[in-house]
Amino acid sequence: MIDTDGYRMNVGIILTNMAGQLLWAKRIGQSGWQFPQGGIKAHETPKRAMFRELHEELGLNIKQVQVLGTTHGWLRYRLPHHLIRHYQRPLCIGQKQVWYMLRLLGNDKSIRLNANEIPEFDQWLWVDYWRPLTEVVDFKKKVYKLVLKELEPLVQQKIKKRKLSYKLPIC
Repeated sequence: MIDTDGYRMNVGIILTNMAGQLLWAKRIGQSGWQFPQGGIKAHETPKRAMFRELHEELGLNIKQVQVLGTTHGWLRYRLPHHLIRHYQRPLCIGQKQVWYMLRLLGNDKSIRLNANEIPEFDQWLWVDYWRPLTEVVDFKKKVYKLVLKELEPLVQQKIKKRKLSYKLPIC
């Protein structure tokens, strides 16, 4: 779905593990790495689109993750001129995204890149929180920085709570 300004409505997904690392995925047949993301269909809310994309791209369902939070509005990036499909109507000049921060509740084996008939990714790995900023394509960098900065307290808060709840064994 493309809005009147030419931005495709989209959701982004940042999946964390219990250690606060982020899932970083490589696009199939390409060298680029990114967070899972995908378009919002006309009948969907952003949250429904996020769960659909989560299943299509990572093979995970609603019971396998915890929603930690979301960005407080739409974040936009423009596509470089050479990536704009000038022949398509309506013309899409970029993405307009709501981002979700999720925590994986199960183990790594529950992540399946081949859950969909046409996979988006062929590899994934857990990375340190800020690493994606050093590897994402330039035109997405500003949005990634804004998202990671806004959602960082959600991850740090959960890690601190886990550390505080650890008790030393009594000898």
